[in-house]
Amino acid sequence: MERRNVNILAKLDWLTVLLCFALMVCGWFSICGASADVDSTDLLSFATRPGKQMVWIICTFVIGAVMLSLTANFYNSYSYIFYFAFLLLLLVTIFVAEETKGSRSWLHLGPVSLQPAEFAKFATALALAKYMDRYEFNSQRMGDLIKAAAFFMIPCLLIICQNETGSALVYVAFLLVLYREGMSGFVLFLAFCAILFFILGIKFGQVPFGSQPFSVGTWLVLTIIQIMTAILAGMVKRDRILQRILLCAGVGGMLLGLAFSIAVIPFKVTWLQIVLIVATGIFLIFRALKDMIRPYILVAAFSICSVGYLFSVDYVFNDILRDHQRTRINVILGLEDDPHGAGYNVNQSKIAIGSGGLTGKGFMKGTQTKLKYVPEQDTDFIFCTVGEEQGFKGSVFVLLLYASLLLRLLFLAERQSSVFGRVYGYSVVCILFFHLFINIGMVLGITPVIGIPLPFFSYGGSSLWGFTILLSVFLRIDCERQVSY
Repeated sequence: MERRNVNILAKLDWLTVLLCFALMVCGWFSICGASADVDSTDLLSFATRPGKQMVWIICTFVIGAVMLSLTANFYNSYSYIFYFAFLLLLLVTIFVAEETKGSRSWLHLGPVSLQPAEFAKFATALALAKYMDRYEFNSQRMGDLIKAAAFFMIPCLLIICQNETGSALVYVAFLLVLYREGMSGFVLFLAFCAILFFILGIKFGQVPFGSQPFSVGTWLVLTIIQIMTAILAGMVKRDRILQRILLCAGVGGMLLGLAFSIAVIPFKVTWLQIVLIVATGIFLIFRALKDMIRPYILVAAFSICSVGYLFSVDYVFNDILRDHQRTRINVILGLEDDPHGAGYNVNQSKIAIGSGGLTGKGFMKGTQTKLKYVPEQDTDFIFCTVGEEQGFKGSVFVLLLYASLLLRLLFLAERQSSVFGRVYGYSVVCILFFHLFINIGMVLGITPVIGIPLPFFSYGGSSLWGFTILLSVFLRIDCERQVSY
């Protein structure tokens, strides 16, 4: 098949286009409800947010048409050029952007303000797909995985330097792409443990273990490390005996020390746990060298590094994170009750969603949104407008639209005939899923408030155009899935 003979209109996946258009329409009506004043009726005026959003939606058709007109071979060939160009733009933004709400992430070009971080996602996805499409790439080689991870970690660090932590965290979604392409699940396990240890260390780090001279948080995390180390070591060679020995030595030794501390002389049992963990690590390294079983070294590294990570959590939380970030985490974890400060947005959002009931109050009849009780209610917290005006039914409908879009994109990604197309497709899916999960989660109060938009829904030209470019490139690649690049 010749690339120039590809009929875009015939090959284009119109179901995906229809789902995106439906989300944009639903988003526009929600912006109307969230942005309009009590007595406002002029929704199409360019001076209002609904009017501006309408212009941006119209522009998405032009942007989508332009991106679809370029061939998949063009995107493949110029992937690295796009990537390094946006890296340079992200770097320049740090120094030339004006400070807005504590971050330097917006470039003002006349009447238009653009956020380069939103557009860098598609360039990062292209570069990662290009690199992983190489014949010599092996997802089982650590060196190749580190190089692949560098493609999304570098823009992530640059965005962090802009003080735009929420946008930077989106790039973590690329880890799921590496997992799909063969990366060991052990890496995702480490990420899960890092989050778990951080939460437990912060939430229970200051809670005393009864009258004992150590905290519940430190003891609990060290106990989990001991148990996980024993389980992982036993899984290496399916050695149940080794697993039981490590459990008895580690957990058993800790329990004996705890009983002694309670009944005889109080002491820091956590120090005993650290000694037992280090001893277990040394034992596993010895077994690895003796029997030539390399995975034992990884298990030993996990146990010892986890201890070091635990004691760095307090430093990161108190000395690296900003005050507002610490406050938000404390509110989420229930350590602070700040209904008029950091917790105000989430509390008002919950009230708005709950007041909608089953069927909602009706279009532009939501009192919470009309009276502007919810800050950022047409951007980061726009989903609460859906809950209040359209109720549970409307919320479920919107979530079903997103679920249908994600499932359709998964289907498209799996049917790609090239690694380049599949990796890029999964990058699109993972980015959209991360945005959806975090945004809905923070509106409901189950994830930290990090300020990222709801795809194709929230008010704003940068996010809408960024997602349009991201998706349009994939749809063009899908049109040529049977063409070799």
